[in-house]
Amino acid sequence: MTTPLHSTLAAVTARIASRSRATRDAYLARLDAARGQFPQRTALSCANLAHGFAAMPADDKLVIRSQRQPNIGIVTAYNDMLSAHQPYETYPQRIRAASRAAGATAQVAGGVPAMCDGITQGNAGMELSLFSREVIAMSTAVALSHNMFDGALMLGVCDKIVPGLVIGALQFGHLPTIFVPAGPMTSGLSNDEKAKIRQQYATGLVGRDALLEAESRAYHGVGTCTFYGTANSNQLLMEIMGLHLPGAAFIHPDTPLRDALTDAAVARVVAIGASGDAYTPIGRIVDEKAVVNGIVGLLATGGSTNHTLHLVAMARAAGVIIDWDDFDALSAVVPLMARVYPNGRADVNHFHAAGGMAFLIGELLDAGMLHDDVMTNAGPGLSRYRDEPALTGPEGGLAWRAGSAYSGDRDVLRSYAEPFAADGGLRLMQGNLGRGVIKVSAVAPQHRQVKAAARVFASQEAVQAAFDAGELQRDVIVVLRGQGPSANGMPELHRLTPLLGSLQDAGFQVALVTDGRMSGASGKVPAVIHVSPEAALGGPLAKVRDGDEIVLDAVRGTLEAQVPAAVWNAREGAAVMPAGDDTGRLLFGMMRAAVGVAEAGASVFFNDVTEDAAQGADAVQSPAPADFVQSHRGAGAAR
Repeated sequence: MTTPLHSTLAAVTARIASRSRATRDAYLARLDAARGQFPQRTALSCANLAHGFAAMPADDKLVIRSQRQPNIGIVTAYNDMLSAHQPYETYPQRIRAASRAAGATAQVAGGVPAMCDGITQGNAGMELSLFSREVIAMSTAVALSHNMFDGALMLGVCDKIVPGLVIGALQFGHLPTIFVPAGPMTSGLSNDEKAKIRQQYATGLVGRDALLEAESRAYHGVGTCTFYGTANSNQLLMEIMGLHLPGAAFIHPDTPLRDALTDAAVARVVAIGASGDAYTPIGRIVDEKAVVNGIVGLLATGGSTNHTLHLVAMARAAGVIIDWDDFDALSAVVPLMARVYPNGRADVNHFHAAGGMAFLIGELLDAGMLHDDVMTNAGPGLSRYRDEPALTGPEGGLAWRAGSAYSGDRDVLRSYAEPFAADGGLRLMQGNLGRGVIKVSAVAPQHRQVKAAARVFASQEAVQAAFDAGELQRDVIVVLRGQGPSANGMPELHRLTPLLGSLQDAGFQVALVTDGRMSGASGKVPAVIHVSPEAALGGPLAKVRDGDEIVLDAVRGTLEAQVPAAVWNAREGAAVMPAGDDTGRLLFGMMRAAVGVAEAGASVFFNDVTEDAAQGADAVQSPAPADFVQSHRGAGAAR
């Protein structure tokens, strides 16, 4: 018997569907029109087609010239600087062989950039990070634009790469598209120990040699970083939204099971092509129900706050409009079922071993907290993702078997009935400082309400200097502004985590309020992030002054400057420093000028969504002045 949907899940989904009706219908109309036009190999001129297969091996060339068999486009984020993407070096060769076995051909359609936040963290290059998502989306669209392909395989794992691939692939929503992960690295130095040494280094207790040794033991081989940040949140999303094959997310690189799953993805993308009975285009998979399933999965596991941007942008690429009210409403009823660092001591390998995605999805389905009636790359129904892959039989063939009915480690993964917390730990914060989000699943209850004087900064370097000078040894709410997408590209601010963590450990009440990002690894310090409208666009953070008393109450969801209204209204906003023009940042000036607000996905795309297109949306209470609202570059603040 099918479990009835939870009433809040049903209500939020209905609200999103109503809000998205015009934009979703328009998207599906484009998808249906494109299905009859692509691929156009039969309509290509001889010169066009000859260009398309000129470099193929002779046997493949004969197949594609016949124009009877599918041709699969590979879009790859391979580079060997990133541990998560290095395994993709050999994937095209494997995919081509598997395609031949499935009666098809395959070509690398194009590559996309893949930068690493772990390398650029705290440096100028981080200001390109968020906008690299847009570059990846455009690069994906360029790769698929040649009308040569019947389906696509997306090779990408990490932070902006997967959202960019999704956004780009959805522009060719008529194509069956499967995401092919490479898997996490094996466990190294524990995340707790790594964080401890980082904090010791920040306070001068250990030197750089000790820090580098610890980091090298934590990040030691190929695969995704093992903590539960944005990269591994991406993998959860792709699976729970039906864009992976079941159980593909957390299998280690360079293993027989990983290779078998890659081969199976090739066979499956051929099987769900337009020429068969199981045609499953990506644009039909990513709908309102799949997006809500993604939000639920993130909340149930304490996933990355970056997806309050990325999932919003991905959804909009498919004509689905979501906002932070939707996250907040679902967070109130979705229990926290996993404890993975920074929300616990375990890493994603422990999560996978305890039952992983199959157990999580099964529990949520049984509780009515996921939509089962969705299309997936594995076939109709999310229930298929209750199964996990295994190599069985004397020849080690790939098969799917029922996932575990219980958690193998209740310190890491729990049932829906016995969660770690009754809610998902994500809060919408709002008040006279704007709207933002906070992830409290890693924050101890005694630190979720902070009342202290503000200390205002315009850069991470300035915070570091004040810390080094001993100026922050007190109860303090650090306000770091000018870090929004329009100002400097919205870099992540993890350089601050060890500093603020050490202040908290010293017994001070401390918090961060910023229009920048902290991602899923913000840790134990309460941080209200993505505050919107951002200071560079006249948002109220620009009015805050040193010494203003601020109340951050993550229990009630309020963020207020305790300043008399007359004084507050009379204040001029402080100027925000312009972004630098070195290390490539000059080239991204056009994106800073065009980007929409954080709540609309902080994207340069889809900002023409208007009140008419978003009919039925709940009004967002914004403290911004009317002229700001009217000229706002994104729909999120002015519905």
